[in-house]
Amino acid sequence: MTGPELKQLRNDLSDALERKLTAADMARLCGLPETGGTDTIRRWEISGPTPAATRVLRVLAMASERYPILEKFDIFDRHDVREDDRPAKRAAFREQMRDEVRRRLG
Repeated sequence: MTGPELKQLRNDLSDALERKLTAADMARLCGLPETGGTDTIRRWEISGPTPAATRVLRVLAMASERYPILEKFDIFDRHDVREDDRPAKRAAFREQMRDEVRRRLG
């Protein structure tokens, strides 16, 4: 993930949550300490986050419709899920992801 991609992710998550996320909010999502976490996010929005933070952010990105559901989370395209039920199940999963982001934000 590049710096501009991280910045775009912040905007996309803001849209998904219907709330403007700050650099401090992104620091909380990445598990960064309160002291210095905001500055770290601002640096990452230029240079890109660490691989560990990128893994966390890719999972949380699924809260936004603009990001794909990662393959290991995609249980909707299996043969035992009716095609008619798949859109509702995907929407419910995205809402669960938004709830998880909200929980992490406190």
